[in-house]
Amino acid sequence: MTQPLDVTGAAILVVGGAGFVGGALCRQLLALPAHRLPRRLTVVDSLLSADISNVAEHPVLDFVFGSITDDRILDGLPRDLEIVFHLACYHGNQSSIHDPLADHHNNVLTTLKLFEKLKDFPKLQKLVYAGAGCTVARKTFLAAEATAEDAPVSLVHDSPYAISKIVGEMYGNYYFQRHGLPFVTARFQNVYGPGEILGAGRWRGTPATVWRNVIPTFIWKALHGEALPVENGGIASRDFVFVEDIARGLIACAERGGPGEVYNLASGVETPVLDLAGLINVLTGNPTPIALAPARAWDHSGRRFGDPTKAAKQLDFTAATTLQEGLAQTVAWTGRHRATILGCMLQHARYLPELRLYTGPNVPTGPVPCAS
Repeated sequence: MTQPLDVTGAAILVVGGAGFVGGALCRQLLALPAHRLPRRLTVVDSLLSADISNVAEHPVLDFVFGSITDDRILDGLPRDLEIVFHLACYHGNQSSIHDPLADHHNNVLTTLKLFEKLKDFPKLQKLVYAGAGCTVARKTFLAAEATAEDAPVSLVHDSPYAISKIVGEMYGNYYFQRHGLPFVTARFQNVYGPGEILGAGRWRGTPATVWRNVIPTFIWKALHGEALPVENGGIASRDFVFVEDIARGLIACAERGGPGEVYNLASGVETPVLDLAGLINVLTGNPTPIALAPARAWDHSGRRFGDPTKAAKQLDFTAATTLQEGLAQTVAWTGRHRATILGCMLQHARYLPELRLYTGPNVPTGPVPCAS
């Protein structure tokens, strides 16, 4: 049995801490009672796919702008680090298909250089790595079964992103066995919630720079009365997990996760994308019918969801937020932060001129009340 840790008073590093998940994790750590705060929280982020507004201001937080592949940043990491969360990644599947080399540089190289640097840090007690559930889920449009942590890993993947995320796990396991690096994998399912900003970061070659994930895309379009584009008849399904639950799960991995182990941070609930679109339309009051779109040619991972059993048993972690509750909070947050989101989207209007339509006189600009 692994001896439990405690984030209280710890020196913590969050790589990718300005991102959607990283920002939520940092806010949760900084919201702890004063007697439980980390003594230092270092955030490293290149803002490639994140916005600086996601970085909290707090006396114990030190923000370092740049990539963890930069030797100057690696050499400047505090040697007394006790807990590290490695959340940096090249977001996401479609960006990686467009530029596999950029994906390798920002996913694989970040991981390898970080692990090589940390292997000799004397006080390091836990390194939590953000894995991806898609790397082990069976690629099927037929009935899905909950994917467990020990599911076999295929040699055939749909994107460089999936490849690089599983390679990160392999490197972590190597450094654990060879050097004793206290490596734990937290395998994410589809994370959603407040703080995910459409268009955050730099242009990455495809419209997915702006329309980054299904839930923020659907909510934005629904709030503007648009038809939600549901691909392949909406038969695809995912396991949607609220970001605050994910942050709790990451902390649980740091405090109770066993080195060399992998844990699904999953709800265990399979939700068809067609049902998701209908629920978002109800919550936003969007009267425009759903628009069925063709299937994505590259995506063979049709139906999937994660098995939460191991995390519940060994980490005492369960995803507490229902999809309806989480979506309601996300809709409300999007309405309140519409100006920030639009500003990030408009950074890319040179590549996607249609984004300028959101600045027209008939576009609502104030907060939108959330249906309960």
